[in-house]
This record gives sequence, C-alpha cells and structure tokens, in this order.
Amino acid sequence: MSIFDQLSGNGRPIAVSPVCSRKGCRASAAWELLWNNPKIHTPERRKTWLACDEHRDWLQEYLEQRALWRETRAFAPSTGGAAGTAEGL
Repeated sequence: MSIFDQLSGNGRPIAVSPVCSRKGCRASAAWELLWNNPKIHTPERRKTWLACDEHRDWLQEYLEQRALWRETRAFAPSTGGAAGTAEGL
C-alpha cells in the first residue's frame, strides 16, 4: 500500500461535501450564487459560488457591488460531481 492509497481511501472514492466559498469557511453549502463578468463572459454564462447561511449575504453583496451577481438559489448537491467554486474571498 502506498501513501497515495491511504490518502485516496485505499482506492475507494472519498465523499466530499461541498463547502462555502468564503475564505476560511468550511461550513456546508446551502446556497449557490450565480454570477458572470459581462466584460469577459457571454451573457448566458454563469459561474457559481457556494455559500453557507452565514456568508450568503456577504458573498451576494460582494458580487452586487461589482455588478457581477445574477441570481441566488438554494443549493441542491447533485450526485454527478461538485459544482465549481471560487475560494479565497
């Protein structure tokens, strides 16, 4: 057994719960904030940040102040993969 086997759950996938995109927050995601930058993205493109209940308003206000916010909706994790998140805010 290698160290990589140990880190990866010995060949079994490790379940990862989607977390809030706010820097340093590891709370479970409850909201998804959809946004785009009209200077570089086409109008229909949407990027996604995830937010916990505590940071939803903060992240939405951050995006609104920069004219990037488009929509906030309840987050429903899919079984097909993780949503794209941006860390570090």
